[in-house]
Amino acid sequence: MILSSQNILLIGSILLFISVVAGKTSYRFGVPTLLLFLAVGMLAGSEGIGGIHFDDASIAQFIGIVALNFILFAGGMDTDWKTIRPVLKQGIVLSTVGVLLTAVSVGYFVHLITPFTLYEGLLLGAIVSSTDAAAVFSILRSRNLALKHNLRPTLELESGSNDPMAYFLTIAFLGLVQEPDKSLLTLIPFFLQQIALGAVLGVAFGYFHTFIINRLRPDFEGLYPVLVIALMFFTFAATDFVGGNGFLAVYLSGVYLGNQEIIHKKSILKAFDGYAWLMQIVMFLTLGLLVYPSQIVPVLLPGLVISLFLIFVARPLSVFIGLSFFKMKNRTRWYISWVGLRGAVPIVFATYPLLAGVEKAGVIFHIVFLITITSVLLQGTTLAKVADWLHVSLPQKVKRKNNIDMLLNEGIKSELREVRLPADSSVAGKSIIELKIPRNTLIAIIEREGKFITPNGATKVAGNDKLLLVSENVEGLAEAHRMLDLDFEEEGLISG
Repeated sequence: MILSSQNILLIGSILLFISVVAGKTSYRFGVPTLLLFLAVGMLAGSEGIGGIHFDDASIAQFIGIVALNFILFAGGMDTDWKTIRPVLKQGIVLSTVGVLLTAVSVGYFVHLITPFTLYEGLLLGAIVSSTDAAAVFSILRSRNLALKHNLRPTLELESGSNDPMAYFLTIAFLGLVQEPDKSLLTLIPFFLQQIALGAVLGVAFGYFHTFIINRLRPDFEGLYPVLVIALMFFTFAATDFVGGNGFLAVYLSGVYLGNQEIIHKKSILKAFDGYAWLMQIVMFLTLGLLVYPSQIVPVLLPGLVISLFLIFVARPLSVFIGLSFFKMKNRTRWYISWVGLRGAVPIVFATYPLLAGVEKAGVIFHIVFLITITSVLLQGTTLAKVADWLHVSLPQKVKRKNNIDMLLNEGIKSELREVRLPADSSVAGKSIIELKIPRNTLIAIIEREGKFITPNGATKVAGNDKLLLVSENVEGLAEAHRMLDLDFEEEGLISG
């Protein structure tokens, strides 16, 4: 079957529906959604029951880049700075030094056991050097896995931030494969340029996004996610244009924006959560369509050997060396090593050699695909068991019950109070975003002239308004009173 303008919507909608059903099944049984999305794509492909012919690596790469923008930006916005700050150094080391060590060790091993040149081996190592955020998140959440010692934020920070380094290494080693006479030293200025520009512009664009969203204020709530999409793509394209790492800039701008007070923030977060899921499905399906199972058979043995080396040697080696400067129990390091799932990102990066016309590009692509499948099957299905074996999971009696963690993530607070603004209030006419209410406190409802208003950041308060304040703690309520120019007394609090 050939994709055309007449049938692509029908075929696409059917594949999306099947993927959602498969995702529900995988969530229930603890299998990463990635695996089933890829399987659906392969079954629908030219060698599967669907018979859909698709072999355009350039389209697959474009879809992958667009999808990665959404996934990295959404992951950044969902990152709580307070949570990751205690493990920031460990996360940065894992996402930079750890990725480099993985790429080099795998690359040299590939060079030893295959006809690949050293640079071709390093290219393959770079492509598979990063862990997959989507796979890690889906497993941790599907099993409701509670971990000790700040393990969960460390793992989520690493998996959400290590793609930029893997991208840099892929582009760098691809250049060396094409021009083998170049020296490895030529990578140093390229690396510094990519990381420095990506980091600086990422934070700068995050500040710019916050300013634009709060000042532009579109008239319709539905336009806010559209505005953020435009800002996200501009960040990637502008950073890439000046020679910086666009993926790093997108991730950091998302982190900055997600930790600021912006109008319609909840709507934007929910919208991007949906966009990220859609992009994951589309990306995995596309890559599944691009794979030819018959071409995996010739590389089955070397691919499995490389995959096992990555899982049991390269990944632990990079983690133990990278985290050797931090005080940490060995069983914690072993678990971080095991949560090294490879996902769709390496498969996207494997399209770069295909488009560059590298001689062994087809072999590299299918080895990478095989490594991904092996990693997901072996590591992804055993994260909970290994956590128990290594004693890094919290005992059941210590875990929060009744999904309290989920409720807290949805914004359920513990302290409530009703306050009334004076008729001549000094804050009358100000929008909620201008009041600078603390992040852990919100104005849930405004009662005005007998009518109830569900406010957002652009809503302006008025004299005689009755406000329902909801906060995580008494301190947040006290600060909110100060910003509203009201006296605060602890009497009259309603505990949630």
